[in-house]
Amino acid sequence: MFVEKEVWGNIPLLHIHTEHMNEETPVVIFLHGFMSAKEHNLHYAYQLVHKGVRVLLPDAKFHGDRSQGLTEGQMNVKFWEIVLNSIQEVQQLYNDLKHKNLLASQQIGIAGTSMGGIVTSGCLKLYDWIQTATICMGAPGFIKLGEYQLRQFAKNGVDWPMSGEEIKKTNELLAKYDVSLTPEKFAGRPVLFWHGKLDKTVPFDETYKFYETLREYYKANPEDLQFLVNKKAGHAVSRDGMLAATEWLAQHLA
Repeated sequence: MFVEKEVWGNIPLLHIHTEHMNEETPVVIFLHGFMSAKEHNLHYAYQLVHKGVRVLLPDAKFHGDRSQGLTEGQMNVKFWEIVLNSIQEVQQLYNDLKHKNLLASQQIGIAGTSMGGIVTSGCLKLYDWIQTATICMGAPGFIKLGEYQLRQFAKNGVDWPMSGEEIKKTNELLAKYDVSLTPEKFAGRPVLFWHGKLDKTVPFDETYKFYETLREYYKANPEDLQFLVNKKAGHAVSRDGMLAATEWLAQHLA
């Protein structure tokens, strides 16, 4: 197994593969969480590569090798900027995979934890080339998550540096990426959700409500939509969740 540190365009990433892989090998782009970095998801890559899947682990804007030394408070202000930028960069990585002759087929999946799961949700709205996805602790409803974040900041006494008009404009922008407004965009593709019921960072209930709505669109293939619930977990993926997520991706890219 090779773990190669590369830069594609302006995106630092880890490219994990074996010497036997070629352009016919399926690929997963795996996206890390807020205040994390690409290296923190190597255990997902390890599982996937052993199942015959090439993996890209990119650093999100302001994270990892792209850090600008911002405080968590400063990063919070830029949260949605980072999310939307990552959605655009997933398309860039897909184009680069094709250009580098590393993906001759359409066997490509997108996955992520926390912020990475949120990015994955937005990608499913925009990109019909995604074959399968796993969303761990992610929120398909961007606008509702943004509202929840503002309530939490107010509850914790954080002075949020945005006017009502700025928040309105942000919501108008988020609506373009909010797949909960257009669940038909999942288009019957195999998707696995994993979420801890005690999660206070990305609330469980809203994601599960969306899943229940989504089930109406999977009546012809109900086995292609699953939601794994961990009743004791907060905002951290269990080992069982990690194994289930990687098995799902490998199975549906085979």
